[in-house]
Amino acid sequence: MNQDITIAVGLSGGVDSSLAACLLKEQGYKVIGLTMKIWKGAYKIQENLKHSCFGPSEEEDIDACQRLCANLGIPYHVIDLADEYELHVLEYFRKEYLAGRTPNPCIVCNRDLKFGFLIDKARQSGILFDMFATGHYARKSTINGLTYIRVARDVDKDQSYFLYGLDSARLSYIIFPLGEMTKKETRQAAHFYGLEAAEKSESQDFISGGNYSPLFENEKPMPGDIVDLKGNILGRHRGLPFYTIGQRRGIGISLGAEPLYVLGLDVEQNRVIVGNGKGLFSSGLIAKPFRLHNPQSFGQPIVCRVKIRQNHKPAEATAEVDKTGSARIEFMVPQRAVAPGQSAVLYSEEGLVLGGGIIEKALPDIAIDKTES
Repeated sequence: MNQDITIAVGLSGGVDSSLAACLLKEQGYKVIGLTMKIWKGAYKIQENLKHSCFGPSEEEDIDACQRLCANLGIPYHVIDLADEYELHVLEYFRKEYLAGRTPNPCIVCNRDLKFGFLIDKARQSGILFDMFATGHYARKSTINGLTYIRVARDVDKDQSYFLYGLDSARLSYIIFPLGEMTKKETRQAAHFYGLEAAEKSESQDFISGGNYSPLFENEKPMPGDIVDLKGNILGRHRGLPFYTIGQRRGIGISLGAEPLYVLGLDVEQNRVIVGNGKGLFSSGLIAKPFRLHNPQSFGQPIVCRVKIRQNHKPAEATAEVDKTGSARIEFMVPQRAVAPGQSAVLYSEEGLVLGGGIIEKALPDIAIDKTES
């Protein structure tokens, strides 16, 4: 019986997690609300901006979660993970950007914080529950004893890309109440239940306002040269963390009518490499460390579809992952803007997440003149 099962729900104050808690309560489960406290005011991030994952708006979100749980008549707990967030997410983010890569903090936060430290620390503090739920748009499938993440019914809102780091053991006690719903249906249901968050806008940014510069106040990125593929100096950049592969706007230079794009970041010589859009296409990539959901797939060619960023349309590809966790992925059709630091995530034709890992480099490598200009 549902009333014998206690489910903790990770709450953010948004409509998705709010509805997840509400639906589980309606289904007769014992529900507990949990929120990660990750903001401790150590960064000069502007207030009164659109809500984000990390920033001074956190207290408003916690207040909203408290009101939701009071209205639902369920217990609510705030779990302080500020130190863990600093170490596992922010330090990772800074290190990757300073190395000329484009990290995805949401993947690390979900794997290590939301589905890791939050659950563990809550249980260590004496909060007892059988299962853990979130408002993610994702589903699960169990095949031959292994539980996989599966693409959500609402493909446009699907968040399976962010969750490839969850193994079968963890997935066995995790549920996604919104996996079979569309975003429109979520909004409608939230209105039906009279939830305060029914019309709350989504948090799209990692940092309030989308400005990462406060995270680098103690590690000022060094300006350097903007060069073409031959190494010719075209201008100056503000620091590698402010540029990413495929970027067009904000480069600060132009060469006639043809648009310029960021093709690569040369960390060794602190240079941003630019060129025309043709230089953005790659035949494949190397990714590591790479994890496969089914251990028996290592060393075997895998025919799959691969996403190289959250909003990328999955591309047909073949992949092979060796025992060291290094993956070589070759696209059937060249793909645009393969960015080291982002994740490559493999999907089966049925929408199962087969595995994923961090992009090390695009294939072939961009050929640039390494000599001084």
